[in-house]
Amino acid sequence: MSLTHEAALSPSAGRRFRAYTAKHLDEFTARAGLAEDERLAARAVATVLPFRVNSYVVDELIDWAAAPDDPIYRLTFPQADMLPKEDVARIADLLRKDAPKKEINQAANEVRARLNPHPAGQMDLNVPKLGPEDPLEGVQHKYAETVLFFPKQGQTCHAYCTYCFRWAQFVGEPDLKFASSEIDHLVDYLHHHPEVTSVLLTGGDPMIMGGGVLARYIEPLLKVETLESIRIGTKSLAYWPQRFVTDPDADDTLRLFEKVVASGKNLAFMAHFSHPAEMAPDLVREAVRRVRDTGAVIRTQAPLIRTINDDPTVWESMWRTHVRHGMVPYYMFVERDTGPQDYFAVPLARAYDIFRDAYKNVSGLARTVRGPSMSATPGKVCVDGVTEVGGEKLFVLRFLQARDPELVAKPFFAKYDEKATWLFDLEPGLGATHFPYETPPPADASDLVEDPAVL
Repeated sequence: MSLTHEAALSPSAGRRFRAYTAKHLDEFTARAGLAEDERLAARAVATVLPFRVNSYVVDELIDWAAAPDDPIYRLTFPQADMLPKEDVARIADLLRKDAPKKEINQAANEVRARLNPHPAGQMDLNVPKLGPEDPLEGVQHKYAETVLFFPKQGQTCHAYCTYCFRWAQFVGEPDLKFASSEIDHLVDYLHHHPEVTSVLLTGGDPMIMGGGVLARYIEPLLKVETLESIRIGTKSLAYWPQRFVTDPDADDTLRLFEKVVASGKNLAFMAHFSHPAEMAPDLVREAVRRVRDTGAVIRTQAPLIRTINDDPTVWESMWRTHVRHGMVPYYMFVERDTGPQDYFAVPLARAYDIFRDAYKNVSGLARTVRGPSMSATPGKVCVDGVTEVGGEKLFVLRFLQARDPELVAKPFFAKYDEKATWLFDLEPGLGATHFPYETPPPADASDLVEDPAVL
């Protein structure tokens, strides 16, 4: 690995990390040109959903001359219409009256409870156990081969995306948090479950941790012989590339990556890039180079987000840029059924058109990408196309992953619905009474009556 810095970096490259939170929000929304009532509405939304941004995003990524319409601004700053008008108005009124913090928090919690804070059963359906009555905290085991681990010290990010499906981790409510500091428990679980070949460290963002803390979580996993790969889900390349270039422990972190690769395990760096602007700074490209030099493979993914990247030219540009810099396009996700989904969601029919229009214009090296994919309760469901059979217009769907492995890669059909934004909005097609992952409905009572002629 080369630890030299080859790129001509911007003056902000070596600055220390500085985060901005809700207390700074009014200053930035004023800079974006919002009127006083609009700024109050943004504060009301930030009372319900988390807000955090940092100096790199503010100084290097946001085009303030285009704000509030700039895509990176919309990606990181709350919008008044992300929540129902009546909820925003209620909380804005409390803020205007300088109501007690307890009253404001109570109102915010009531709104959060209606936003499906833990989609796909992540607080119960996916949680494994060390024993019959001993749930493994901070661990999800949804698919046989893959376990997700949420390090306790990684339950924040360098900046929060407004669409984030893990928003509940960041709002300061203990009942909504999902994390663990017990890596030994995970290792014990892996020894008892050799079918698990991949561990994903997620959060939050594991790369918010210092190199020493990160090593305490990763190094014990290197001793699990049945483990083939370690994944790190992160937005750090986009939101704080300094983490791999100029931060004090950048080199130590990269040496840890080298250690993983030298152990014979694949290190997959699952990088979230939501817009081409995030790849523009030289600092990002230098960070990508340094990570790749360790032997890690960078795979890129993002959800399709209305008002931010719902344009095939945006995705084509992203995928081309990622391939040019040695990264592997991996997933286009459908915005999940949580938080402000109604604001950001793109109908599945439109999502498929965007994916196809971008996909058809890139080379085979970028066609490693899969999508549009829904990470729903029964598994990852991909919209493979739209077709017509016997005069019925249909979505062609396929499980990329499933709780029931027998469902993987088997196509199934749903009635075409131009307004549907999620799997559970769809109905079975071709006369089916249920989808393959559903329990068949009980037979009609009339079907159970014996033929009188036989009596």
